[in-house]
Amino acid sequence: MSEPFPEIVRSRAVVLRGDNIDTDVITPIARVVEGGDALVRFAFEPLRFGPDGSSLATDPFADPERQGAQILVAGENFGCGSSRETAATAVRGMGFRVVVAPSYGDIFYSNCLKNGVLPVRLSPSTAEVVRAFAEGLGELSIGLERQELSCGDRVIGFEIGKLQKQMLARGLDDLGLMRERADRQAAFDQRDSELRPWVRERTVNR
Repeated sequence: MSEPFPEIVRSRAVVLRGDNIDTDVITPIARVVEGGDALVRFAFEPLRFGPDGSSLATDPFADPERQGAQILVAGENFGCGSSRETAATAVRGMGFRVVVAPSYGDIFYSNCLKNGVLPVRLSPSTAEVVRAFAEGLGELSIGLERQELSCGDRVIGFEIGKLQKQMLARGLDDLGLMRERADRQAAFDQRDSELRPWVRERTVNR
């Protein structure tokens, strides 16, 4: 369970050029095994550190004018690869509440929503407009309720599932949603046992 999603997220963005940045780039397996704060400290390690551990001059997260950014702009198929949830938790741990990309790995997309991160999908051409604006240090604004991204004078709509939107807005993961609906589930089970008692008897007698 995460904290409720902000009404508006407004900030400059960190921009990642390149497509197919996979979960092993976001959280390399050695850091997953190490665990703890290494997941965040070494997130995107191949893009930030050299083989000797020194910081790279090309580190996209080191720009002093983008410190504290809550928005990450990425390329096609972001978060592809293995299903490790640590990739989404690391993105959230770095302070990002929104990722903007043309497409995502399906499991990474789902894990973002479970960890309080809004993954915004845009068409490739629209994503490129947003990327160019963000690279110029323009401030982006994202509103979950209205499902809108503001980029300068341009307002861009985006899609998100109704239930996913509700869960994100309220800071609920799958387990939190189930707990919230426990009374309704109990009522359903009770009614079902009355209508189909043979099903419950068969289950109990196994």
